[in-house]
Amino acid sequence: MRVEIWSDIACPWCYIGKARFEKGLAGFEHRERVEVVFRSFELDPNRPKGDTAPVVEMLAKKYGRTLDEARGMEEHVAATARAEGLDYRTDGRDHGNTFDIHRLLHLAAGRGRQDALLDLAFRANFAEERSVFDHEVLAGLAVEAGLDEAEARAVLADDTAYADAVRADEREAAELGANAVPFFVLDRRYGISGGQPAEVFTRALEQAWAGYEPAGTDPAAEACEPDGSCPTPQV
Repeated sequence: MRVEIWSDIACPWCYIGKARFEKGLAGFEHRERVEVVFRSFELDPNRPKGDTAPVVEMLAKKYGRTLDEARGMEEHVAATARAEGLDYRTDGRDHGNTFDIHRLLHLAAGRGRQDALLDLAFRANFAEERSVFDHEVLAGLAVEAGLDEAEARAVLADDTAYADAVRADEREAAELGANAVPFFVLDRRYGISGGQPAEVFTRALEQAWAGYEPAGTDPAAEACEPDGSCPTPQV
């Protein structure tokens, strides 16, 4: 069974949602027969490359809040992340265009190192004082993930490398009705949205597995809705 996860490095709920999904997957009896693939989704695709801003300032501007209110928003997310065992810095992080990170993740997918690079990129962005919008940092993360440094640098230097793959993922997300992330698709039959609790993911995996039919059949499908209710009709 394949699980596809649309996410963005800039999204804290993707960081939290990945951890929760992995806990839910650990509680699934057939976890060894689940293939997990990460797909690209940009939260701020129109932001120019190289244009970065402190996250707190970005939140204040985007939601019309004061800086103190924006810090409070970050503290709330940080508390949720820490409850999942994740480190999370509320100050000193920046926000920018994530297209190059997604391109590098596609290279990593082809080399069997996608999950490793994604974990490192999430940690660098949310827990460490390393900007994932800096090509030097990204090249270093690629090496940590087990990729060839020269190959990673070549991808980062060529704006067209894996660009089509990123855009294809994003078109597919739109076709599936995903307008927010994280967004999980189980075997192209069941969907669940958001950083849901681990037990919701376990139930969704069990439901998808129980509803599996051999190729060539077209059974009625059900889905887990964005609010976590399950089962409900597929939208």
